[in-house]
Amino acid sequence: MSLKIRLTRGGAKKRPFYAIVVTDARSPRDGRFIEKIGTYNPMLAKDHPERVVLNTERAKHWLSVGAQPTDRVELFLGRAEVIPAPSQRQNPKKAAPKAKAQERIKAEEAAAAKRAEAEAAGSAE
Repeated sequence: MSLKIRLTRGGAKKRPFYAIVVTDARSPRDGRFIEKIGTYNPMLAKDHPERVVLNTERAKHWLSVGAQPTDRVELFLGRAEVIPAPSQRQNPKKAAPKAKAQERIKAEEAAAAKRAEAEAAGSAE
């Protein structure tokens, strides 16, 4: 059985609250789980101590047994120093501006360069 450490959603509409649980990878997101090892409240400020509450002992146990954390939970475990901090995930091609936006950026840069040249020529005289 493959195990996952992931978030399960609770809370009211537009007021999310998540439990950090260990579950079988095949079970649904809010379905049956094996153990609840923490909570995550995204409504609290980032520096609030109760935003992420985690039982690090149990997390270490489940990781040693072979449970795989999801990306978000891996970030929480890294901040709690249970595992090494995950490397920054980057997807530069997907995040890059598309062709028309790149053309617009180049045109704006060219126009700004011309204005700078004109100002430099005007102030030099």
